[in-house]
Amino acid sequence: MADRYYRLTVAGVTRELPILNVTDKLAIAGFVMLGDVELVDACAAEMAKRVPQGIDVILTAETKGIPFAAELAKRIGQKRYVVARKSVKAYMEHPLWVKDVSITTEGEQMLCLDGPDIERIKGHNVLLLDDVISTGGSIQALKDLAEQAGGRVIGQAAALAEGDAAERDDIIYLEKLPLFDAQ
Repeated sequence: MADRYYRLTVAGVTRELPILNVTDKLAIAGFVMLGDVELVDACAAEMAKRVPQGIDVILTAETKGIPFAAELAKRIGQKRYVVARKSVKAYMEHPLWVKDVSITTEGEQMLCLDGPDIERIKGHNVLLLDDVISTGGSIQALKDLAEQAGGRVIGQAAALAEGDAAERDDIIYLEKLPLFDAQ
C-alpha cells in the first residue's frame, strides 16, 4: 500500500492517486480510469468539447483506454471505436503490429490490429486516445499503427499529460500530472 498520494482533479472529479516507484529514481501517481464510471464519463464529456471535428474513428490501446474511447465515441456520435490489442490473437488474419515501450509496462510490448479494424482505419481520419501520455511511446506506437493501416491521424488525446508531455503542443489533454522522485 502506498504511503504517498497525489490529489488530482480532472473534469471536475477528484481522486487521491497513490504515488508508486517505477524505478529507483522515478515515481508516478497511479491513475486508473478502468472501472471508474464517474471519472470516465466526466473525462469523455470534457474531451468531446476539445477534439477536432471530422473524426471518423477513435483508436486506443488495450486496456485502460477502452472505457474512455467507448464513452467518447458515444458522445461524438461514433458507432464504433478501434482497440489496438497487446498480442496477436488466433482469429487475426494478416495483422499489423508495432512495438511499444511504456513507462508503466516492463519491457517491450506489441500493439496490433486485425483486418476488419485495418479497414475501419484505412483512408479515414483517426483520433488517437489514451488515458495518460507520459514519455509518448504508446501514443507514437498508435500513430505508427494508424499510419501503417492507411489512416490520417488528425489528433492525439489523453485525459492526462504526465511530466514533460504537458509541454507538448501536438496533444490534447485535460490536466497535467507531475512526476515524482522515488522514495
